[in-house]
Amino acid sequence: MILYLHGFRSSPQSFKTSLLAARMQALGHGDDYVCPQLPASPRAAVELAMQIAQRADPQRLTLIGSSLGGYYATWMAEQLGCRAVLLNPAVHAARDLASQVGVKTQYHTNEPFEFKAEYLAELEALAVPRITRPERYFLIAATGDELLDWREMVAQFEGARQHVIEGSDHGMSDFAAYADQVLAFCGIDAAGARA
Repeated sequence: MILYLHGFRSSPQSFKTSLLAARMQALGHGDDYVCPQLPASPRAAVELAMQIAQRADPQRLTLIGSSLGGYYATWMAEQLGCRAVLLNPAVHAARDLASQVGVKTQYHTNEPFEFKAEYLAELEALAVPRITRPERYFLIAATGDELLDWREMVAQFEGARQHVIEGSDHGMSDFAAYADQVLAFCGIDAAGARA
């Protein structure tokens, strides 16, 4: 199973998750791909994701996390012992989201939601000071990320497989070029066979 965790203000309708969902469907693995709408509360988001993840064999589970979803995926991979792909992941989420407290809207639906001050403590509780077993991780970081510092990502995932993209942006608008690498790390080759 691939469990995709989207970023802050994002949704299952994002460009990257839509592209991966279509690719998995085309390869005959559509039923093995899940991307839930995550609640604003980090604690609730991780509880929902853990409920889904625990239905899968940890040896066959890969988390894909984008931005804030990458922060969640890192914590979950440490708990579950599964693989994780991180796409421009947040490394210091509480610090980076401190300015976002208040009412916001979802990018794809304009639906309002409240990001509460107490959510910063929930983010702190999910911090991973240092990853274990770096071979479980694949980082894709863009030097052109306008929101998060790619150098912090590279340092956080030292020893892991890393692909640093020169340029690009936070949303990885060129993600289609990397989708097959991501799926290969998840154990699915370009022809749809499982590794």
